[in-house]
Amino acid sequence: MISFPNAKINLGLHITSKRKDGYHEIETCMVPIPLYDALEMIIDKKSSWTSSGLAIPGDPKDNLILKAEKLMKKDFQGLPNLNIHLHKNIPMGAGLGGGSADGAFALKLMNNLFDLHLDDFFLEEYAAELGSDCPFFIENTPKIARGRGEILEPIDLSLKGSYLVLINPGIHVGTKEAYSGVTPALPKVKLEEVLADRSRWKAELVNDFEPSIFKNHPEIAEIKQKMYSAGAYYAAMSGSGSSVFGLFEEKPEWMELPESYFVFEDKL
Repeated sequence: MISFPNAKINLGLHITSKRKDGYHEIETCMVPIPLYDALEMIIDKKSSWTSSGLAIPGDPKDNLILKAEKLMKKDFQGLPNLNIHLHKNIPMGAGLGGGSADGAFALKLMNNLFDLHLDDFFLEEYAAELGSDCPFFIENTPKIARGRGEILEPIDLSLKGSYLVLINPGIHVGTKEAYSGVTPALPKVKLEEVLADRSRWKAELVNDFEPSIFKNHPEIAEIKQKMYSAGAYYAAMSGSGSSVFGLFEEKPEWMELPESYFVFEDKL
C-alpha cells in the first residue's frame, strides 16, 4: 500500500509565549501544498526500512515513520511486520513539515492496511505523540494551529487558482537559532481577520521568525524580495525556514537563482 505525504506552508506565524516545559505557544495557519514524498508499506515476514531520493540524516530510530510503527504496535499487539520504503522528495529542515507529514501518513497508512478503523480524532492523538506539526496532516486541510501546533481549528480558506513558487536555498536553520531571535508576544490583530482579507496579507500577515533569520541569512530575505519583484501578491518564509514561498495570480516570469536552489512551482 502506498501514500503520498505532502508538504505544508505557513500563512503567518506568531510566537505568543514560552511554556514551562520549554516549548513555545504559537499561532499560525497551515495549508497543505502539492509537493510530495512517497511512502510504501508492505506486510512482510521481517521488518525492514529503506529510503531513496534525498538522503535522510540521523539515526533511523529517530525517524517519525518508525516511531509511528512503534506506537501502533505498542497498542495493537500482534500486528504483522512491515517492509517500509520512503522516497524522500520534500527538503528536510526547511519549514515544510515533510518529516511530520511522513509520520502522520504512516499512521494513516497503517490504519488502512491493518483495518484498525481509527477515526481522525484518535489518529491525531497518536500524531501529537510524534511531533507538534504531525496532527495537522491527519485531516490535511487548512487549519489554524495553536498551542505547540497540535490545537487545530478548521478555517474556510482556499488558495485555489493561485500559482505557487517555493524556493529552498539549502540553508539549515536550527530550532535553537530560530527561537533565540524571537521575543514572544501576542499579535496585535487576530490572524483570522487578516486571513479574511487578502489585501492585508503583505503588510499584516507576518512570520515572527523572519527578522532575525533574515539578518543571519540575507540570501533568504533576498528570495522573498525576488518573489515580490516578480509580482507575488504574498510571499513569506514558511515555518522557521529556510524555504520561502510566493503566491501569484498567474505564473510569474522566471527569477534568476543559483542552480543549487531547490525550486518547486505549481498552480494550486
